[in-house]
Amino acid sequence: MSETLPPEPRTRWSEVSGGLAAATAYQQRFDDLAARGVDIHGEATFVEALLPPSPPPVRVLDAGCGTGRVATQLTAIGYHAIGVDSDADMIAVAQQRDPYTRWVRQDLSRLELRGQAFELAVLAGNVVPLVAPGTLVAVMKRIAAHLQPGALVVSGFGLDAAHLPDGVPATTLAEYDAACTIAGLSVLRHYSTWDKAPYHDGDGYVVAVHRLND
Repeated sequence: MSETLPPEPRTRWSEVSGGLAAATAYQQRFDDLAARGVDIHGEATFVEALLPPSPPPVRVLDAGCGTGRVATQLTAIGYHAIGVDSDADMIAVAQQRDPYTRWVRQDLSRLELRGQAFELAVLAGNVVPLVAPGTLVAVMKRIAAHLQPGALVVSGFGLDAAHLPDGVPATTLAEYDAACTIAGLSVLRHYSTWDKAPYHDGDGYVVAVHRLND
């Protein structure tokens, strides 16, 4: 007799996503920027500065990877990156563009990657405020469960309506830091950009770096 699994939680992202065409258009915007000479890899550059050189391959989890922009760049510069996202259309675009990186469709609140222990997890592109309401603690716990002791978690997300795709603020920095604390993560530093500009109260965006307690 087969077991019926409960439905996946409906995220805020699922309310604004628009299928495969929208996922393709989402990636095309970055491709167009890159074609004009714009650096679209600030997140990967930020991560690279935190990690030792590769090889040996350092394992990085791109949690909420979308169409794979960050994970693909990390793979290209020598890291062992795995991208996870709950959006099947985003994953489909990532797989089509990059057959070398491993892509997994899972909701982060139920993350289960057997045998995986990462040195760093990155959550870019407003993953934090767009998870299903009420699941942030579960998300951070599941991510922490897949990290090596002392590993880092880097999250960048909007704090005001102007920086969010649905225009609705959801997660404060204090709420995110509290969820990380519950998951066994200690805050190291907050920035306001991926270029490491200092964070100040009232900034509309934050890049938060936490470390998993030993």
